[in-house]
Amino acid sequence: MAGNGETAKELTRAIVLVPILPQRFADGGKDSRGNNNQHEFQRSDEARLEEAEGLARAIDLDIVHSDVVQVPNPRPATLLGTGRVETIGEMVEASHAELVIVEHPLTPVQQRNLEKEWNAKVLDRTGLILEIFGRRAQTKEGALQVELAHLTYQNGRLVRSWTHLERQRGGGGFLGGPGETQIEADRRALQEKILRIKRELETVVRTRTLHRAKRKKVPHPVVALVGYTNAGKSTLFNRLTGAGVVAEDMLFATLDPTLRRIRLEHGETIILSDTVGFISNLPTHLVAAFRATLEEVVEADLILHVRDISDPDTAAQAEDVHAIMESLGIERGDSKRIIEVWNKIDLLDDAGREAALRQSSAVAGSERPIPISAFTGEGVDALLQEIESRISGTLSKVRITLKHDQMRLMDWIYQHSSNVKRKDLDDGSIALTMDMTIASNQMLEEKLSRNNR
Repeated sequence: MAGNGETAKELTRAIVLVPILPQRFADGGKDSRGNNNQHEFQRSDEARLEEAEGLARAIDLDIVHSDVVQVPNPRPATLLGTGRVETIGEMVEASHAELVIVEHPLTPVQQRNLEKEWNAKVLDRTGLILEIFGRRAQTKEGALQVELAHLTYQNGRLVRSWTHLERQRGGGGFLGGPGETQIEADRRALQEKILRIKRELETVVRTRTLHRAKRKKVPHPVVALVGYTNAGKSTLFNRLTGAGVVAEDMLFATLDPTLRRIRLEHGETIILSDTVGFISNLPTHLVAAFRATLEEVVEADLILHVRDISDPDTAAQAEDVHAIMESLGIERGDSKRIIEVWNKIDLLDDAGREAALRQSSAVAGSERPIPISAFTGEGVDALLQEIESRISGTLSKVRITLKHDQMRLMDWIYQHSSNVKRKDLDDGSIALTMDMTIASNQMLEEKLSRNNR
């Protein structure tokens, strides 16, 4: 600011490009397991461009131009055709852009060639996501996971693009000879750093496993929130727990996992876990790096799949989330364990809202999605009831009579039931009628049984 002698930092000027390739080229056509990678729901070109711009804004870039680029015949050297490369080069020069984001995986050779042609830094989708993750990581664990993913990504990009990589170092020890080239030394140094970080993360995994084991000794069920980035998970987490987790209209606003304990209406205590948001074409080594964090999802008793139902591409986003969960070993058809939450119904117009509510009501049983607004709180009570039903069983009408020496159970009963009706009897005992979950009823029977011994 002018008043304190400081000037505001100027944002990096960037151009965002979304290459559209024929389907036979997109993402290699198959996933890492050899399965066909064509989703039933394809994301629109406009949605891809909007998401790419959102990713760029997440690291405070000044977007001077953005565009969808049709690439009918991808070139091994530059991905884009010669004419298109020249046109973009002129645009880079005219706009004084310092960075070009290509929202598509680039090979090391393609990235190097485009940087030479445009005289600007080039980031592909993976590199951009890594930059965002690097800024979002708040804990040591998050920083380690990001660094591991970044080094793994960088390790594959040690190409001879700079002259210093072609120099040779002299041999060490008693052996002479040409020694190793600089690129070999750089790669060896990277491998050593990768191994060091993996060892540190193994310690984190062991610590997290110990914490999980301690939680199981006091068996509170774990409910994990998953969903496409910006689906509103952190807003819902805050609504349910009252926590102050960052919840912004920004991609990857939350990176590190957060756990909070909450108490349900009929006394059951659960642990709610908020996790990193998913995104389409999430790099496999990035998923691997965040495996320690995602273990909370794998081990969860219940998973809330939060969807932004107001987004036109919500179906395609849901496919991406299912694909990542399947890579973690969570089957998409596991309706007993997964509750689908349709968030942001407050952003729908009247017709869209009616359609969503009608569509939800038409689904029977455990597969029925729960429409909510984490922002306004609408539907959240119904969601909590569904969570409690899944965790503790459905409500049933319970009738008991407490004798004089069992009165100390009254406080516990009021905490674990609802609609309690009390009748004082002539012999000093109390007749109670209440609604109670199956799990709480079983606990009460055990308490009464121990009291009678």
